[in-house]
Order: sequence, then structure tokens, then C-alpha cells
Amino acid sequence: MALINEVQQAARGRARGRRSRIAYLFLLPWIAGVLLITLVPMVTSLYLSFTDYRLGTSPRFTGLENYRRMFSDPDFLAAAGVTAKYVFISVPLQLTFALAIAVLLNQGVRGLAIYRSVYYLPSLLGGSVAVAVLWRQLFSSTGLVPELAGKLGIQMGSWISEPAHALDTLIILHVWTFGSPMIIFLAGLRQIPEELVEAAKVDGAGAWRRFTSVILPLLSPVVFFNLILQLIGSFQAFTQAYIISAGTGGPANSTLFYTLYLFVTGFKNFEMGYASALAWILFVVIGMLTAINFVAARYWVHYED
Repeated sequence: MALINEVQQAARGRARGRRSRIAYLFLLPWIAGVLLITLVPMVTSLYLSFTDYRLGTSPRFTGLENYRRMFSDPDFLAAAGVTAKYVFISVPLQLTFALAIAVLLNQGVRGLAIYRSVYYLPSLLGGSVAVAVLWRQLFSSTGLVPELAGKLGIQMGSWISEPAHALDTLIILHVWTFGSPMIIFLAGLRQIPEELVEAAKVDGAGAWRRFTSVILPLLSPVVFFNLILQLIGSFQAFTQAYIISAGTGGPANSTLFYTLYLFVTGFKNFEMGYASALAWILFVVIGMLTAINFVAARYWVHYED
């Protein structure tokens, strides 16, 4: 009897080992991708950030010199300021607009599927080169926007070539791509129990009070989710600024996004060591802001439990 148990245990052990090998075989492409595409490049860039490295030359270790250089680099400071302004203006505007549209669509609109598709479309196209080129034409001196403004008696030149308004065009473009957070907001609104809203209505709460005291607290996890996604995505914005400014960040560095400056430093000036340091600063800033949001979420995000 003991011999039979030992044989059965050995057979089960071999079966588990075979299943484990098959599982690792299926996981091998993912593991290889994480190692070769993510971890190895990250470690390499971290090392290069402490070196003076130009393409075609050997890296020369310089310690923290690249990081010290940033504090005296006017283009770095300009790029950081432009990106911060873009993120902290465009993200709240986009989320507010997306939430407002989601609330309207949640009122039982006929043809909801069509509206969802139409409103989601800009999110699919907003990061493309074609839309960036179209946006540049719309706000140029001969574009549709100045022409319509002129018919209304408002004189406006080319926003693309004016430092005071060039960034505004990119903010408007970001707000226009509200479809993705809007769909998520709409899904969250559909999960709110209708009886809670009706109970507040019976108690005499008006539409605004019902929204701020019932709907918004129950929707806060979805708001938090959208906030994190849009915050990270906005810091990584690149294509729109590159196309609209023709890769220069102009006029007068008014559209010099951080990612655009990183690209110019690494792939036009070939300063790969300094570009690696810039990339790691961006990584740290995004990580810190994400962590701060998670800490602050304890005070305003409400979960069912």
C-alpha cells in the first residue's frame, strides 16, 4: 500500500512538473519581452544617465554631472514649465468636459451607442500625425478658426505662430480627445444604484445636490482612475507638439514639451547620456505625482466597503 502511494505521489509530481514547464513555455514570450524591451533598456539608460555619451563614442562616467546640468539649462526649465502648464490645465478641463458629456448621455438619450462611438472617435485619432497636421491648419492664419472668428467680428491671427496662444491650441486638442475618459465615466454612472439617487430626490435634494452628494462620491473611484491615466498620458504627450511646432518647440519654446526636448537632445543633438538623465527625471516625477495622488485618494475617494 505504501509503495502504491509513493508511485501515485511520484506520478502527481511529474504531472505538476510537466504542467509547470508548459506554463513557463507559454509565458516565455512575455518574460523575454519584459527583460529585453523593458528591464534591460531601463537599466542601460540608468547607467548612461551618469555618463557623457554621444552616439558613435564610448560612454565616459561623469557621476551626477548630467543632473547638475539641468538646473542651469534654460531649455530644460522651459520644457518643464510648458509641460507642467499643459498637464495641470488640460487634464482637469478634459475630465470635467468628459464627465459633463457622460452625465448628459446617462439621461436616457436615444441612440446612445451612436453617440458613444462618435464621441470616442477623437480619442482614437487625437494622437495621430494626421490630426496634428489638421489642427495646425485649423489654427493657422488662413485656417478655419481665424476665418470663423473674423465673420463674428473677432480679429485673431495665427495661434500657432503666437507664443501666447500656441500652447492653447494643444490644450484644446487634448480636451477634444475626451472620448476615452467619457466612456469610463459613463460606465461608472451606469453602476450607481438608481434607488440612492431617487431617495435623495424624495428627500428634496435638487439636481446639483444629488450630483455632488450622491453621484460624485460614488463615482470617485472612476474619477481617480481617469485622473491617473490622463495625468501619466499628458506628461508623455509628444506627437502633437512635434508636428504643430515642426519639431522645434516654437514659437519661443512655447510648445517645447518635455518629451520633445528629450527627443531633440537624444536624437538630434545625439547627447544620449543627458537624454537618459532627462528620461529618468520624467520617470521619477510621474512616479511621485502618482504616489501623491494615491495618498490623497484616501481623503476623497470612497469605495463601497
